[in-house]
Amino acid sequence: MIVKMMNNEVIAEKLDIDKLSSTSNTFHIADLGYDFNTLFTSLIPEKSYFVAGVPCSFYGRLFLQSSLDIVHVSYAIHWLSKVPGEVLDINSPSWNKGKIYYTSASDEVFNAYAAQFANDMNNFLNARAEEVVVGGLVLLVMIAIPDGVHRSQSASGMVYDALGLCLMDMAHEIHL
Repeated sequence: MIVKMMNNEVIAEKLDIDKLSSTSNTFHIADLGYDFNTLFTSLIPEKSYFVAGVPCSFYGRLFLQSSLDIVHVSYAIHWLSKVPGEVLDINSPSWNKGKIYYTSASDEVFNAYAAQFANDMNNFLNARAEEVVVGGLVLLVMIAIPDGVHRSQSASGMVYDALGLCLMDMAHEIHL
């Protein structure tokens, strides 16, 4: 709710609007059969907005140069474009023993994921820099870990550890 209010304030200020409407749509996409056609048909036609579903990676260009006034990315940019190759290599000091997370892993594993994130973020920001008009806004909402908190002790780290263990157990059961 706080993020929504902050976003509304920034957008209203940028567009020189006194107040944005507090009514909004909330879309929950938890159904594996859900698609963007269903989402788009559920939008309120009386509202004035443009929506696009683009079937490409957001780590590269998606839109025309200088064509976007506002970009809002919520809880998506922290997903990497690919698994770092060195965490898959059994002979690498960064090998992650088949795990898909790094919260309790060695610093070598963490550094491999951090390097991939830095590369992905650089690609994302460069692509948006070409697409956003001069003076436009890019709003990012993402998971972060406070300074001084080890990744394994963060709330998200604990959740990923638990989910990762469940996935490893499920994969092990399949091989039995």
